[in-house]
Amino acid sequence: MDKITPNLWFNDTAEEAVNFYVGLFPDSRVDAVHSAPADNPSVKKGEVLFIEFTLGGRSFAAINGGPAFPFTEAVSFSIECEDQAEVDRYWEALTGNGGQAVQCGWCKDRFGLSWQVVPRRLRELMSDTDPAVAERVMQAMMGMVRLDVAALEAAARG
Repeated sequence: MDKITPNLWFNDTAEEAVNFYVGLFPDSRVDAVHSAPADNPSVKKGEVLFIEFTLGGRSFAAINGGPAFPFTEAVSFSIECEDQAEVDRYWEALTGNGGQAVQCGWCKDRFGLSWQVVPRRLRELMSDTDPAVAERVMQAMMGMVRLDVAALEAAARG
């Protein structure tokens, strides 16, 4: 386990969410599932309380902590994608089955966790030495929901 491990707080869907995430991202797996040793405010004895998992090669944890602390956009994850096909694959998976498209590549999955699905090309275009190129790309991105690599490149060309 990493020295610092993000812990995701779910009401009662930690196991479902973890299984979804490890099925979506390469180099991911469930490492351990811990049942509650006793009844507590969020789960009964024997129910899943805490899960240790690896997501994209990084350690994470998930807890069925009850409804007190829902996700907000204050904590989110960014996915750097190699191309439009990868953007589309993650976007469809995250927004499908109850997820929500937002803006500028941001979305929420069906568990309420916020993600930004970003093509690597966006960072490259935004880092262009010509400030006018970066400005056009930023303006194009601001008008998008799902990011579109071809449209970003067209904006860069002017």
